Amino acid sequence: MGHAGAAAVAVRHLRAGPVEPLPRPELRCVREDERAPVDQGEFRRVLGNFATGLTVVTARATAPGESPAGFACQSFSSLSLDPPLVAFMVGRTSTTWPRIAAAGVFCVNVLGAGQRELCRAFAVSGADKFAGVTHDPAPISGAPRLTGALAWIDCTIHAVHTGGDHLIVVGRVNALGAADGDEAPLLFHRGRFL
Repeated sequence: MGHAGAAAVAVRHLRAGPVEPLPRPELRCVREDERAPVDQGEFRRVLGNFATGLTVVTARATAPGESPAGFACQSFSSLSLDPPLVAFMVGRTSTTWPRIAAAGVFCVNVLGAGQRELCRAFAVSGADKFAGVTHDPAPISGAPRLTGALAWIDCTIHAVHTGGDHLIVVGRVNALGAADGDEAPLLFHRGRFL
């Protein structure tokens, strides 16, 4: 049986009955006895060999006079086709994440190779990240869709899980689209843009 046949059998098996959700984990800090004996610098150096795409996760403002929220994110991934789910990871100390959580919705903007400066602007903390940035509202969430992004994925927060010093945010996809053209994506590898 080929890979396609095995995958089809696995999908049929998984659809045989409802999938029961796991109990929601308790949100807590990582304890000292849970830390692996791996040097953080070495961890970054080795995992830096894995090239990642770059995105900007955005959410609409939730209070009058407030600007939208957004941050540069390289830990984005598709998760499930049925139902359509995506995931991203965000540090627990992020000051932007609470604003996105309060909105309950977000838009993932996939950056193109020509958007390095835009990525840098959303990677800083404390600044008005949307100053001079053109965008329009995503159709369902109203979260900013950044002009020139290669693709956008409009989501509702589906679940949030713990992952050490990060949170794993799962989003249910409500709408999505991609630009026409053949621009390469913006990639990050060994601490620099590709």
